[in-house]
Amino acid sequence: MSEMRRRDVLRASAIVAAGVPLAAAKAAEPQTKDAKRLKVVVAGAHPDDPESGAGGTMALYADAGHEVVSMYLTRGEAGIPGMSHEEAGRLRTAEAEAACRILGARATYLGQVDGATEVNAKRYDEVRRALSEEAPDIVLTQWPIDTHRDHQAIAVLVYDAWLRMDKSFELYYYEVESGVQSQHFWPTHYVDIEAVEPRKKQACLAHASQNPAIDFYPMHQRMQRFRGEEAGVKLAEAFVRHNQVSRGLL
Repeated sequence: MSEMRRRDVLRASAIVAAGVPLAAAKAAEPQTKDAKRLKVVVAGAHPDDPESGAGGTMALYADAGHEVVSMYLTRGEAGIPGMSHEEAGRLRTAEAEAACRILGARATYLGQVDGATEVNAKRYDEVRRALSEEAPDIVLTQWPIDTHRDHQAIAVLVYDAWLRMDKSFELYYYEVESGVQSQHFWPTHYVDIEAVEPRKKQACLAHASQNPAIDFYPMHQRMQRFRGEEAGVKLAEAFVRHNQVSRGLL
């Protein structure tokens, strides 16, 4: 198949899946006096997951005057070789706070431990309580078909909370290192992030302990270009919406 033909097929597929080539421009629209201020929670397993998977969308919502919360399941305690969990957790928490400042978000933590996350009755209740307290309009979380167990854990914990909360918020999934970690991810919605990609990059680079300039951000740059090509823009983040609740907020 020629390159031009391949691009045409991808764009056609995006239109069929999402209804329009790009389904999220509302996030970047400035609020009017009567517009509702939304609360957007982006849940991830570790510091750097929300930022790498949805950092552009987070920045757009924050810039439009909405409240953005980055909810971390862990503090990344096992993420720095040769460093104790306590030391690594402190460092990675500081990096997460710096990244959130760049994106205009507020950080919150669910208290589990990197590499030893649990999915059980107690943990289900913890996440449900945390989300109930936040009372979000939209939650973006990790794709459950992922190679990392911690990513799988936050996905299923958030999904259970959504069910227990009577599907009171819109639920979307984001991808990280698509095809390497996030598997079989077929987007329904796209967000044009070209205007805020430099801030997303800066937020990801704030996680210096993870060597983002080499270890993960270049892959996300390729993903953003590819998703942008699917959506007919230069750079995009992609999402899968759970189709049982939709008020068109993303």
